[in-house]
Amino acid sequence: MRLFVLLVGLILSGCASDPTVGYSSQSLYAPQFRTVAVPMFENNTTARQMEMMLTDALVKKIQSRTPYRVVDEMNADTLLTGTITDVELQPLNRSSVTGFDNEVLLKVTVSFDWMNLGTGTRIVGKRNFTADAIFVPSRPSSEPLEMGQFAAIEQLSSDIVDQMQAAW
Repeated sequence: MRLFVLLVGLILSGCASDPTVGYSSQSLYAPQFRTVAVPMFENNTTARQMEMMLTDALVKKIQSRTPYRVVDEMNADTLLTGTITDVELQPLNRSSVTGFDNEVLLKVTVSFDWMNLGTGTRIVGKRNFTADAIFVPSRPSSEPLEMGQFAAIEQLSSDIVDQMQAAW
């Protein structure tokens, strides 16, 4: 019995000691950072208010999924900035009866940087980072463009916050 308990203890401690080779009890997020500032993303497209939707979604995701607090830039350890570089609508299929689009793919592309304000170094930087969503503008669903935008922004903000995890 003693030997069994000792073996289980060694196995479990081995799992937690090196997060690069398997399971770990360590946090997924860098412990040296406590706060992040998220100013309004820039929008270089004609899609209106996407930058507001993305910034709002990012703040909510950071607050709910990470140990970081979102604060103003003067009080932040880190800074997450970015630019929406492209918003593209791609028809996926058309109705043979009406000729209208049945399904449309909305793809949002951004470039973003997460910076350490203490050292001025980039923690994470991505270019041409994309997320997409499908919406159905035709009847009977008649989903508006905003539904596709919302779904794509939710996916994009989730993917960006995933990039904030420590690189094991």
